[in-house]
Amino acid sequence: MGLACASAGFGKKKPNAAALEMNEHKRVYHALNRLTFGPRAGDADRVMALGIDKWVDLQLHPEEIDDSALDARLAPLRTLRMNTRELVENFPPPILIRAIAEGKQSLPRDPTKRAVYQAQLERYQAKQESKNQTATAEKQESAEDSANDKRAVDEKAQELLDLPPDQRMKAILAMSPEEHRALARSSRGKRQELMDGLDPKQQETVMALNNPQQVVNVELSEGKLLRAIYGERQLQEVMTDFWFNHFNVFIGKGADRYLLMSYERDVIRPHAMGKFEDLLVATAKSPAMLFYLDNWLSVGPDSALASGVPLQARWGRRFPPPNRPARPKNRQAGLNENYGRELMELHTLGVNGGYTQKDVTEVARVFTGWTIKQPRQSGDFVFEERMHEPGDKFVLGHRLKSNGEKEGLELLHLLAHHPSTAKFICSKLAMRFVSDNPPPALVDRMAETFLKKNGEIREVLENMLRSPEFWQPETYRSKVKTPLEFVVSAARATGAQVDDALPLVRQLRNMGMPLYGMQPPTGYSMKAQTWVNSSALLGRMNFSLALAAGKLPGIHSDATPAPRTTPPTSDQALAGLEDRLLAGDVSQQTHATITARLHDPKANRCRQDEGNAVLITGLLLGSPEFQKR
Repeated sequence: MGLACASAGFGKKKPNAAALEMNEHKRVYHALNRLTFGPRAGDADRVMALGIDKWVDLQLHPEEIDDSALDARLAPLRTLRMNTRELVENFPPPILIRAIAEGKQSLPRDPTKRAVYQAQLERYQAKQESKNQTATAEKQESAEDSANDKRAVDEKAQELLDLPPDQRMKAILAMSPEEHRALARSSRGKRQELMDGLDPKQQETVMALNNPQQVVNVELSEGKLLRAIYGERQLQEVMTDFWFNHFNVFIGKGADRYLLMSYERDVIRPHAMGKFEDLLVATAKSPAMLFYLDNWLSVGPDSALASGVPLQARWGRRFPPPNRPARPKNRQAGLNENYGRELMELHTLGVNGGYTQKDVTEVARVFTGWTIKQPRQSGDFVFEERMHEPGDKFVLGHRLKSNGEKEGLELLHLLAHHPSTAKFICSKLAMRFVSDNPPPALVDRMAETFLKKNGEIREVLENMLRSPEFWQPETYRSKVKTPLEFVVSAARATGAQVDDALPLVRQLRNMGMPLYGMQPPTGYSMKAQTWVNSSALLGRMNFSLALAAGKLPGIHSDATPAPRTTPPTSDQALAGLEDRLLAGDVSQQTHATITARLHDPKANRCRQDEGNAVLITGLLLGSPEFQKR
């Protein structure tokens, strides 16, 4: 029941769409819905006072926007400011722990770091010893003791939560690896209580004692959500998300668990509004991309290194290893076409961009030698001449003379200025900001600007935002939000105070869009058909009700209207929240459905003291109107 029937609004044209007028009120909300992660209370008034044109121009120049309040929110997430080497040293991956166990490296001197290393080392040694035990014996012992153990662990966890912060931290550091794991299980849903009073470094240490790698991944995801929810440079953040998705890298592949922090921070975000060629070169040289698409292992068949030298002899053990079986020690290095194919198909020309399989092979030859220095440590880009395929290459009818690393730069310049690239990139931009099926005339004009302005992304965006197609009445609330856009816009619309973003990270995983979790290089789809189905809509409704009711730990939503001398009636509360959350853009069907729920005694009996505000907020967030932008 509820708004399930209203979900039929997806896929159908709005009634009386032709009668809509993009007046100043709608223009403001249209701009906020498309150029930000959703309007907050008061945003429309601020844009109206400044003027839409001036506000858009400001968003196109994010360096002019003060974002110090966001910086303060991100400050506790220390990993966001660490380079890859620091991440590895502070939050050791399994291969580093194994090296210590084998006597190839020593434990750090810093007591906090040492505690994290020691916990992982003991866990590693315990796993090695357990290989001599039978699984059957372990299961029998577990079955006999599980009930008693769980009660004891829960009691100990509660005692720990009741301790003052300093004593709690000392007790945690004194625990064994098994106790750390038990604490993590028993304190699920109580993360805020466990971390209460601890400084950022202590909080990271508590997490790292159980799983160091998780600290890096969790803070990366939390940082992304906090930027999207609270950042004032909204268009830059939207574009950062767009380009990361375009140049997708999967966090679950080996070293990329550590390399993605720098990839988004140092490669994607600084170039999000700049020149496309600069962004293309930065991604091509990024260790994260080199590792993800295996180009760091690509060796020219006629290169100096290919003359009988095994790959392992050149690099030793890879750090961290990719998420796949290791190569046999005697296997020779070879040409890898993964990056060459995705560079043309997904990053530049597009699948119909006019290239051939021969071009793919030639591009792969061009990029041999683009690899990673010290993969066991910092993972910086380096050009290795001995891996590079000698000789001239021929791509798209162009001859690239043998010139080492400069061949790759010349090719990237060629691709960045190719008409097919301009068309492909502009089509995707128009799809993100205008329509799932953008008008060809608009794409053509954007592509013309792309080529004329040497791929200046800001110029292309400005051209699009000045176009009549962007402001057409039928574009208003016509794009279905992805799960990320939906979750963030709900937090922004309700004025949520996010003290712990991890529950939102989990919600996105449940909705089928785990952050940095798209394994294929295609990235997540921007089209409605991917995200609109019965199961997805139910998941969104459940999230909406949980957010409105304050049932997500560490997240407090301002769902209740301001106090009044006389409590509002259900109809008054509904009208007020429709205006606040949806600028009054609610269909008769949605309004009638919510009204019926409000007068249903079964749905309403537990919410009398709240004036139904929580129920109304949850239903409006789950409505078809809110799920469109």
